Amino acid sequence: MAVTDRARTVSHAEPGSSTGSTGSTGRKGAAGFGVLLALLATVVWSGSFVATRGMAETVPPVQAVFWRWIIALLAVAPFAARQAWQQRALIRRHSGFVALASLFGVALYNTLVHQAGLTTSASNMGMIMAASPVIMALYARFGGERLGARRTLGMLLAAFGVLLLVGDGSIGFDFGAGDLWMFAAALSFATYSALLKRKPAELGGLAFLITTFVLGALMLAPAYAVSLHVQGGFETTAGTVGPLLYVGVFSSAVAFFAWNKAVSVIGAARAGIVYYLQPVCAAGLGLLLLGEPTGPAQLLCMALILGGVGLGSARR
Repeated sequence: MAVTDRARTVSHAEPGSSTGSTGSTGRKGAAGFGVLLALLATVVWSGSFVATRGMAETVPPVQAVFWRWIIALLAVAPFAARQAWQQRALIRRHSGFVALASLFGVALYNTLVHQAGLTTSASNMGMIMAASPVIMALYARFGGERLGARRTLGMLLAAFGVLLLVGDGSIGFDFGAGDLWMFAAALSFATYSALLKRKPAELGGLAFLITTFVLGALMLAPAYAVSLHVQGGFETTAGTVGPLLYVGVFSSAVAFFAWNKAVSVIGAARAGIVYYLQPVCAAGLGLLLLGEPTGPAQLLCMALILGGVGLGSARR
């Protein structure tokens, strides 16, 4: 996962020109770019739930997560290794922060997702992960960020749609073991997203990205060794290598980079509202690729989510 430095816009005003107008346009452009990055990460992660669910019966969760980050490391190393080496002293100085981000965003979150994939559907995984924006918003509020009435209303509307979607049209519903694992994953991801706002500005995004990948893989190594000893390895077939390449390259390297940049531009709370689209994307992909059903009630709930996202992501 990566957070890149905030873009700095330098405005050269002509005599008599309106610098306020130029600054406002620049802020709107940056905000729109941040929303697009959050949307990109959300769509890619939705596909990862389908990939995770698809290999649940063939690849043990810890082994899947470990190889996911090894693949991600290979994908980002050509672009990030040089910056990480140049900033090695800075990384050591902020080692506590980087270790926490690696724990919650790389090692713990993804292990919980793959564990959940053993006993719940891809659409449920996406729906429950939509709980994380609420936690992100709470973190942001506790940190002093003003959410605003429109953003709060959009978040509540989208959250209501998610609750109905998970409950199959009602608020009263029961959770299985896989659903509870996903709630734990949502908490871990929201904690990671809140941590991103505290990333030192001088620490480069690519350096941060590859360092968290390395530390996350190291944290997973002991559990991976135990899994190999107890469960044995898995067969390298198209059905296992394909999903691993997807979650390693796209869901890890690409999506985490986009998400971290989005959070640095628009904040975790606003990016979290875009993240509400994940259950819609996951349900659609689950229907197309895994044959998981989508009925009228789900479509109605998705409309509520889309409306909430549109309302909450707009500028106040």
